[in-house]
Amino acid sequence: MDRKLITLHHIYDALALPNFDGSKAQNGMSPPGRERMRSTPENPPRQSAVLVLLYPKADAGFHIILTKRTTTLRGHSGQVSFPGGSMDEEDATYEDTALRETCEELGICDTSQIQILGRLSKMWIPPSNFDVIPVVATMKHEPKMTPSPFEVAKVLHMPLSALLDDATKRTTTMDFRGMAMDVPYYDVDGHIVWGATAGMLSEFEKRLKVVLKHTVIKDTKKK
Repeated sequence: MDRKLITLHHIYDALALPNFDGSKAQNGMSPPGRERMRSTPENPPRQSAVLVLLYPKADAGFHIILTKRTTTLRGHSGQVSFPGGSMDEEDATYEDTALRETCEELGICDTSQIQILGRLSKMWIPPSNFDVIPVVATMKHEPKMTPSPFEVAKVLHMPLSALLDDATKRTTTMDFRGMAMDVPYYDVDGHIVWGATAGMLSEFEKRLKVVLKHTVIKDTKKK
């Protein structure tokens, strides 16, 4: 199957897979040792959400919007992430949080143009002690954006086909408290996408591969 021909139906099915181990899929692209870390009842995580926003390009399939954070931000400065942040009191749902933060960061504020497709699995971020819910959504065309200069240094557009291409996945060495560790990442236009964002992308990747594999098997049987 041409991976540029991934449809909304495939994405819906991927998000609705029964008995899918999202945490295991996330750990496939997380730094070593993360799977052994757990939050504690004495210090419960704060709640947050991000928006995994997809849009189609003619003859190029769906693309995912990512942002490179400015170096002046306190948390995860300079890293590539999805638009998002912590829940506010006025947010009734995680979807509200993801949409509000996307409006603040990228100027995509007309929610009538955004179709919510579902969620990926919750992910705990140890350094900041956040529980993050990735909300997956789509638009019918590439959105017009006015990125916040205080939060966004650059907007990246990752083809969904690249997410499914193993050549996009690489490893680099990073220093963690004086220890050199090999860390997996996605290469997006020369930018290193690692950590929590890579974990969420890994879950999305593996969900889609399950659905596409079944689709190919069904098509083969029909022939």
